[in-house]
Amino acid sequence: MESEGNSEKKLSSSKLKKGSNIIPLTGAAALLTLAVSLAITAINKRRNSKRKDLPGCNFRVNLSASEILKLADRIIAKSKEVHDAVASVPLDKVTYKNVISPLAELEAQQFPLVQSCVVPKLVSTSDKVRKASAEAEKKIDAHICSCSKREDVYCVVKAFAAKGEWMGPEARHYVHCLVKEFERNGLNLTATKREEVQRLKAQIDELSFQYVQNLNDDSTSVLFHENELAGLPAEFLKTLEKAENGMFRVTLKSHHVAAVLELCKIGKTRRLVAMAYGKRCGKANLSVLEDLVQARHKFARLLGYSNYAEYALNPRMAKTPSKVLEFLEDISSSLSDLANKELAMLKELKKQDEGELPFGVEDLLYYVKKVEQQEFDLDLGALKQYFPVNLVLSGIFKIFQDLFGLRFEEIADADAWHSDIRMFSVFDLSSGELLGYFYLDMYTREGKYGQTCVVALQNGSVAFNGARQVPLALLISQLETDIGGIPSLLRFTEVVSLLHEFGHVVQHLCNRASFARFSGLRVDPDFVEIPAKVLENWCYESFSLKLISGFHQDITMPIEDEICKSLKKWRYSFSALKLKQEVLYCLFDQIIHSAENVDIFELFKHLHPKVMLGLPMLEGTNPASCFPRCAIGYEAACYSRIWSEVFAADIFTSKFRDGLLNQHVGMQFRTKVLAPGGAKDPIEILSDFLGREPSIQTFIDNKIECSLWH
Repeated sequence: MESEGNSEKKLSSSKLKKGSNIIPLTGAAALLTLAVSLAITAINKRRNSKRKDLPGCNFRVNLSASEILKLADRIIAKSKEVHDAVASVPLDKVTYKNVISPLAELEAQQFPLVQSCVVPKLVSTSDKVRKASAEAEKKIDAHICSCSKREDVYCVVKAFAAKGEWMGPEARHYVHCLVKEFERNGLNLTATKREEVQRLKAQIDELSFQYVQNLNDDSTSVLFHENELAGLPAEFLKTLEKAENGMFRVTLKSHHVAAVLELCKIGKTRRLVAMAYGKRCGKANLSVLEDLVQARHKFARLLGYSNYAEYALNPRMAKTPSKVLEFLEDISSSLSDLANKELAMLKELKKQDEGELPFGVEDLLYYVKKVEQQEFDLDLGALKQYFPVNLVLSGIFKIFQDLFGLRFEEIADADAWHSDIRMFSVFDLSSGELLGYFYLDMYTREGKYGQTCVVALQNGSVAFNGARQVPLALLISQLETDIGGIPSLLRFTEVVSLLHEFGHVVQHLCNRASFARFSGLRVDPDFVEIPAKVLENWCYESFSLKLISGFHQDITMPIEDEICKSLKKWRYSFSALKLKQEVLYCLFDQIIHSAENVDIFELFKHLHPKVMLGLPMLEGTNPASCFPRCAIGYEAACYSRIWSEVFAADIFTSKFRDGLLNQHVGMQFRTKVLAPGGAKDPIEILSDFLGREPSIQTFIDNKIECSLWH
């Protein structure tokens, strides 16, 4: 999942009959009953309670196309009214009550209404509604953009900030964020410089779009005879278009390239496909990226930063480019010995198969997969039979209830946009306090957003108009529906993804920030993935794997211990070498956004053998031309995924590994890590929980401990 800051922009500017609580009995015996597997579907329902009566919930469901557009107009009108009122406050009369409070309340009240307008484009079954939702999103985005450029509001907020009126730490942080947001749009600059900032912003957007569009428009393909595609399954070959001469056409779409690089036995074919893939948009996108990076640096300098990376990292946990570069280089050097052992093994395997042909980057996926097939007794396809969706959900619910002191109740007949949708209330187990709600929209259907993610529908906030607003989330996934009466079976990767996204749901609901701006998933983008990545670990431990598994024809048969061990080994298989590849791209991204006048092509050519243990860049390729993450969405922030994984490993190993359902530690995590949200500094949050500053060493030790050579 993306950070909430990015995902909210992408998705929104762009988951009462109550059921009895779902708490399966503790202990292995309870897992060997049918009741556990049906714990979510066969819940006793209470009567006479409707979705519209849900306390603290302002998100609106099933609006028509015209209602969405009318609501968007009302949102904009109300927002303009409040901003005008704030702007009219004389600079010598500014107070918290007439400047800050109205803006904070506006955010809290309007967020669920905005989401009511823009979320239907992701999930509605009506094409007309989806189109209206997209139109509403554009109108609201344009208005939000205009508000962020209002000099009159900025001056009033700045005057209040300068006044030094006493506030609590969260309110002070909120005011600081308001000022910073205006100034990152150039409102502290002269009118001339401000115009230049906006011109550069438009240029950056245009170049980013052009880079991605060039890749999307690329229709290059490579032709092969059938014998040159040896190793690829017949089912895959049937999907390939045939040229007039009978040769198979392999496109450079990622699913074709991945299949060839993983499965094709012919080294020459792998090399040709990898080279063609690395040459995409070579000259065109190299030029676009050079212009894009230059425009970003100019933009950042106008705003008072030395380079674009400084601008991008300033509001993030990592803070500075030097910190990111040090982090990436420490990770890379610490894993070099292990990566060298992994590479030596792959080289030896290629030598046995293909003689003295040199080993190249195009061989990595094929030989990694080959070793994994030899080393691990894992048939991931057959493994699906142990993960019927209802049983997986039951196990996940049990883990989260036991660990974090929660109670889940299904709301029957909840007002929703499709009959498959389910809705739940979440309560604190000890006090009975309502923490929030979430929707599950689990199954694929036409017109639905195609990625698995969690979308905030309503953020929590302090009481206004006499009632506290509680969080509401939507979990979207893309599971296949039941076929022929057989329960939907999940691939293991889908199980991991589902548990990860449930982590985001709980993160959203357990947040206790007073301001909507810091609530739910609106936290530092370097921090937002850490809690969910911590919780992914439960998919690789035998105890918890048995909680979420059971053979679909006899759920009293959970997954076997040996398979659990193999899954854990598979998780860490060649992880040092794989991480080295990722570090390579992250270093490239950070360097081009940290320094001026970098020769982009030469930089990649230099970095490749240095990071990849002597393996050269493929001849004639230019990876910088086909690396969209550095062009849009993750510019100067590609490191963030590794960052999250490193600190999540530290948290899990230090606190949870020896007590997977230790509620004392779980409640500490809930109150110290999840509850503050974006209201506190992430390093302070993690240090408070760990009792020390977070470290990369645990992550490194885990890689070495779980490697094939341990």
